[in-house]
Amino acid sequence: MEQKKILIITYYWPPAGGPGVQRWLKFAKYLPDFGWKPIIYTPENPSYPLLDETLMKDVPENIEMVRTKIWEPYQLAEKLNKSNKKFKAGQFDVGKNQSWKSRLSIWVRGNFFIPDARVFWVKPSIKFLEKYLKENKIDTIVTSGPPHSLHLIGLGLKNKMPDLKWIADFRDPWTEISYYKHLKLTKSSDKKHRQLESAVFKNADITLATSYTDAENFRKAGANAVCITNGFDESDSDGKVKGQNNEDQFTLSYIGVLEQLRNPENLWKALDELVKENAEFATDFTLKFVGRIDDKILQSIENSSLKNHIQNLGYLAHGKAVEEMQNSDLLLITNFPNESSKGIIPGKIFEYLASGKQILSFGPDKADVAKILDETQAGKHFSYQDTETVKKFILEKFILWKNGNLLENTQHIEQFSRKNLTRQLTDIL
Repeated sequence: MEQKKILIITYYWPPAGGPGVQRWLKFAKYLPDFGWKPIIYTPENPSYPLLDETLMKDVPENIEMVRTKIWEPYQLAEKLNKSNKKFKAGQFDVGKNQSWKSRLSIWVRGNFFIPDARVFWVKPSIKFLEKYLKENKIDTIVTSGPPHSLHLIGLGLKNKMPDLKWIADFRDPWTEISYYKHLKLTKSSDKKHRQLESAVFKNADITLATSYTDAENFRKAGANAVCITNGFDESDSDGKVKGQNNEDQFTLSYIGVLEQLRNPENLWKALDELVKENAEFATDFTLKFVGRIDDKILQSIENSSLKNHIQNLGYLAHGKAVEEMQNSDLLLITNFPNESSKGIIPGKIFEYLASGKQILSFGPDKADVAKILDETQAGKHFSYQDTETVKKFILEKFILWKNGNLLENTQHIEQFSRKNLTRQLTDIL
């Protein structure tokens, strides 16, 4: 039986690294198992903030790739100010850390490039893909954002080809994402962002959200929204979960990018106090970072009692990062603190779940992450105001570790496997 074709329009694709690439890489990996042939449309010359060549192993061997050139202004921005490199990953200096160059760059980014700096790829892509879709008899497309400019490609194609089936996949919200309010938008720019977002919601046949709250919010805004979360791929760790960390250190690890807007200062305070107050904890504790931690956050931690407890491994290939998860005792996850971010479920939580390790989470109250942790009994969620309860939680886990009783937990996580999530997607298709 001939497979049905689906064109996936995505900016992030291997060798791009980080969590943004993995959602549709994994869907593309498993779609053929359910009768669908994925075709990938992506830039020929993208400017990625991270690279990870090891993700190429998950790219289906004979997958059809379609590429066109893109022009991005990031090279110009980086010449103006080196810290502008953070923009490619949606990161910003905030508060006292902002220089006048940062403030100017943020204002330019927010008001001149709507919805983002990849907007110059929109019109050429619409022109190219209208012809490509007709010639190849493809009637189903996916646009994945951020960058949300890719949804404007879908919107343009839908306007030209009303019978086209269009799924707009929001890995993160658009105007409700935490850094949106830091873009220094004028009233007219804010209005334009919201008008474009509304047009996407109302014209896409399906809007996919990665969290329960986002799906609900998108529905309220006029979208036909469905939640399919991110997940874990059993093949990344051969379906095995390692035993208790055999290292002689009680290790709390953060895997991924840690930016100023998600900095758990109360956790560093709690750990600083534990190191000062508990000699046994101070002897056995290691704080490990795998990925890219903001320089100013790292500098702040290094100026505390935690200085000699830090192990900063930098960015590692995805497979190595998974190994570091499995060789830890506690895993840290952080979200933006404001209530509007309670629907964000960072993709790494699912690989954390697959590792079986206990998870320490920070973010707004009643967050979707808290719901997942409660359901799987895999850890605890705290607000950024908690310090004493955080200390108590860490100390409890440390005592269990010291006595060899820090058990692993992997109950109720099968629903988050990438293959099961792809099955959900094909049901929608």
